[in-house]
Formats: sequence, C-alpha cells, structure tokens
Amino acid sequence: LAGGALLVYISQISDYTAMLWLMLAYCLLYAPTLALTNSIAFINLSNSEKDFGKIRVWGTIGWIASGWILTGWRTMSVPFDGSDTLLLAGIVSLVMGLQAFSLPHTPPRRNEAKPWAFMEALKMLKKKSFLIFFIICFVVATELMFYYILTSPFLVSDQIGVSPKTLPIVMTIAQFAEIFVLAFLLPWFLPKYGIRKTLTIGILAWPLRYVIFAFGHPAWLVIASLALHGFCFVFFFAAAFIYVDTVAPKDVRHSAQSLITLATYGIGNYIGAWFAGWVKDMYTTGTGTYWTGVFIIPSILTVVCAVAFLAFFRNKTASAEK
Repeated sequence: LAGGALLVYISQISDYTAMLWLMLAYCLLYAPTLALTNSIAFINLSNSEKDFGKIRVWGTIGWIASGWILTGWRTMSVPFDGSDTLLLAGIVSLVMGLQAFSLPHTPPRRNEAKPWAFMEALKMLKKKSFLIFFIICFVVATELMFYYILTSPFLVSDQIGVSPKTLPIVMTIAQFAEIFVLAFLLPWFLPKYGIRKTLTIGILAWPLRYVIFAFGHPAWLVIASLALHGFCFVFFFAAAFIYVDTVAPKDVRHSAQSLITLATYGIGNYIGAWFAGWVKDMYTTGTGTYWTGVFIIPSILTVVCAVAFLAFFRNKTASAEK
C-alpha cells in the first residue's frame, strides 16, 4: 500500500534526483514481496511441481492486462512520457495491497523457524549442485536485463519500426507464450523429464532469442521471437524457484527462496542493468545503435551458461544432499 502511494506520487514529478530516491524507497518496499509471495504459494500448495504454474500464470495475465491498458491509453491520444506506466503501477499496487488481506492465513511457523535461517540457506552453497545452480542463475539474471531494458528501444528503432503507442501490446506476445508454457508445458514437462532438462531448455532459449535479435531481420521474425520468453522465463526462473523448494530443508525454505531472489532479481538484475547499459553505450554512435553488436554479447554468455550447466549440474534431492 505504501509502495502504491509512492508510485502515484512519483508519476507526478519530473525532478530526477527526487525520483531516484523515491524509487529507491519504493524498491525497498517491493523487493521483499518477490520471495514472500513464492513462499506463501509453496506453503499452501500440496504439489508445487504440478500446481505452482497454475498460480504463477496469473502474474503473467497481469503483465498482459497492463500492456493492453497502456496501449489503450496511448492510442486514445492521451499524452504519454512514461508517467502513465508509473501511475498505472501505483493504482494496481493499491488494489493489490487491499487484496493481500484476502490471502490464505499463513502465519510464520515459529516452532520450526531458525533465528539464523538465512545463514542456513547460505550453507546450501557448500553443495556442488546447488552452487552451480546458484552461479548459473546469477549470470543468466544479468543477461535478463538485455531483454527487460533494451528490447523496447530496439523494437521502436528504425530497424524494426514498432510504434511507441502499440509497443506495450506488441510486447505482450511474450506473456501470451508464457501463459501457454506455464499452464500446459511446465506441469507436464518438469515431472516427466526433471529439473536438469527443464532448466537446460530454459537456458538455451535465451541465446536463441538474442541471436535472432542480433540478426535483426526480418522484423516479423524478431517480433515473433518474443514468444521465446515463455521458455526463457518459465523453464528457467519458475522452474528454479520450484527446484529451490524441493532441495531446501523445510525449515529454511523461505530463506532459500530469498537467497535465490537476491542473486537473480536483486544483485543479478542490478549488475545486469549496468552491464546492458554499458554494452549499448559501447555500440552507440552519433548515427545510432549497432544492435547486432549489443545482442551478440548476451548470446555468447548464455551459451556459455548452458554448456557449464550441462557439464557440472547434477540434480539431487534434499535428502540426498544432506
């Protein structure tokens, strides 16, 4: 609720310094919810491998709804400068804050909790398979920002030619694919083929998409490749959270979820945002951005991740790794 109020206020200001500090305050409020919502879901699900996708798919539907609403606003000739995104996020955050009171009653399990549970989660890194998984997650998360930050300017560039007004709805192609993979493929594929093959396919989808971006033509193929996000995100990140839930000891599962969230959505995204911006600046001159050079970098890094993952990761159950 506090974060929603901040976003509404931020949408009304244009001073960069004030926006920077207020966004930092918002992020400090929002970041803990990422791991917490996963933990609440896993606690209340009897079979996380089978049922988590059915819950997580509604987050994807939310992405689609916001994209369509933004496109609707912009095509009605409402002036937009990015503040409409913040305003919409603020309004929805307020609604979501109220909705949170209707969530299943899930009190902390005090009789099972450990006061230094996060330190217990860190000890999981002593296990080779989890350490490899953790490192790969971190590196892949840094490359995620090439998609989150640079896809938008790439699509509206003269090379692809998507209109800024229709951009939000075009990018929901990725979320429609994500729904299909979450609701239908992941619940079938993960129990049948296991976490190793699932994560491997998820990792390989990244360089495939970035290679298509690097070629940059035809435009229809670039736009169609947004659908690969279904495999990039679901077969890797959604599957990763399920994997953590299965291998972490019961009394430190939330802390383990927090640890992987810190590595991916926290430090990984921060370094990735800086790295993606630096790469783009390196390939940008007065005549424009050389997008092939920009996207070949994450293509190479994600291929290396896939090879390393296949070579060193061996899935083990929580009991086997104790």
